[in-house]
Amino acid sequence: AIRSKGLSSTGINNFCISTSLSSLKVLPDMSECASVEPANHAGVMNLDNISPGLREMKFEVRGAIYNAAVKRMNEGKPVLFLNVGNPHALGQQPITFMRQVLALVMAPFLLEDPRVLQSFPPDAIARAKKYLAMMKGGVGAYSDSRGNAGVIGEINDFLTRRDGFPAKCNSVFLTDGASVGVRMCLRALLTDSGGKRGVLTPIPQYPLYTASIALYDGVCCGYYLEEKTNWGLNIKELERALGQARSEGTDVKALVFINPGNPTGQFLSYENIKDLILFCLKEKLVLFADEVYQENVYTQDEFVSARKVLRDLGEPMASALELVSFHTVSKGAWGECGLRGGYLELTNVDPLTADQLYKLASVNLSPNAPGQIALGIMTNPPVHGDPSFPIFEKEKRERIESLGRRAHMISEAFNSCEGISCQPTQGAMYSFPQITIPPRAQAAAQAAGVEPDVFYCLALLDATGISSTPGSGFGQAPGTFHLRVTILPPEEEIATMMADFCKFHADFMDTYRGGAKL
Repeated sequence: AIRSKGLSSTGINNFCISTSLSSLKVLPDMSECASVEPANHAGVMNLDNISPGLREMKFEVRGAIYNAAVKRMNEGKPVLFLNVGNPHALGQQPITFMRQVLALVMAPFLLEDPRVLQSFPPDAIARAKKYLAMMKGGVGAYSDSRGNAGVIGEINDFLTRRDGFPAKCNSVFLTDGASVGVRMCLRALLTDSGGKRGVLTPIPQYPLYTASIALYDGVCCGYYLEEKTNWGLNIKELERALGQARSEGTDVKALVFINPGNPTGQFLSYENIKDLILFCLKEKLVLFADEVYQENVYTQDEFVSARKVLRDLGEPMASALELVSFHTVSKGAWGECGLRGGYLELTNVDPLTADQLYKLASVNLSPNAPGQIALGIMTNPPVHGDPSFPIFEKEKRERIESLGRRAHMISEAFNSCEGISCQPTQGAMYSFPQITIPPRAQAAAQAAGVEPDVFYCLALLDATGISSTPGSGFGQAPGTFHLRVTILPPEEEIATMMADFCKFHADFMDTYRGGAKL
């Protein structure tokens, strides 16, 4: 039986949705209502008066499934949060050198205690003293709005080593996570355009982009990745998406790509990136290179940045393309999501525009200091010969190798299930299988007022405690359904987790076989 009460597609987040394999009930979520004052529709700050972009934006990574998972957790039921790439929350341990340096910088009085110093390697002590000398007032003081000059210097050295081309000292902005940098650039491009400016974004894609574009009154111009070729990039599809957007009156300003991909886990080759660059040069588009998962590569290939490919092309192309690149401490072997450390690098961007971005950054006064230090450590880690290098190298290698094994185990398990097809995860932190949802289940979802993949994910949560994200939150080809789960649970728990999933899926398929009518 299906029972739905007062549910609409826009109001789903106001309800707790409890599912089983044979029924779906929608009840008011009183745990949320208890802490919220009654709605004041006569007030000034009501839904009619807030930004239309804010009303329209959606971010399903923290949407209906997550809200239901939180309620389940508050009821004392087990939940495995696979909806977001949050490594430390799922058991990944911090890199030792990172936390040693941060501990000393956060509590500099420890540097005066000989007993404490015996517990820290000399290179961690030296690095902490270096950062304290660089940051007048320590981590409790504002920095320049662009970020600390010394940390920016470490990032520039990293970019030079990685790509073989020197970085410019005024090209980097430190931000509170890469997401802040993305939003800052999109805001500069799109706000007050009257809804006429657009950005080419991959479908599927991390909903940071669709949410931010909606918030800033822009147009999301989706180009589809090819699932059958492991989410491959097709220039003809880019041309189709751009042509359609322009024919509809949209002034397309930029193109986004994510490498390695989120949620799709694909890895772009050197030639793929070259094709993107040439396309953007031809069409006069800014290229946004989301490269936050550049350490998360599980193939024999090495990550190549868009910046390097552009420089390799030589002049005049190397100086012609406007490129914005993003990176973070939240991913890779570091996984320091909570420190909120990220940066963006501007390549070939007008200095006057960079000045305007500086003004925008100045509204927040400065990026957070611990996140800046974490960026410095990430881009300037221990090297061969340093006392901390053996432990650092071991920790980083073991984390990435284990993630590769976990990615393979999860993909294999998905592909063993009836009606599920999962492309291999070559990079990033996610698996994104396509799920066959029987017609009867789709009819049940329609009756409940939710998307079929949302219905599936809610049933998965109820049966197993696994909190996932439906593919509709990332965009997907019409007529297909997906879900995203992170590959981050401890390696020794993957087999049990996937056995639970496979049992759920088999039961779900058995329950909803047959025609569309219940």
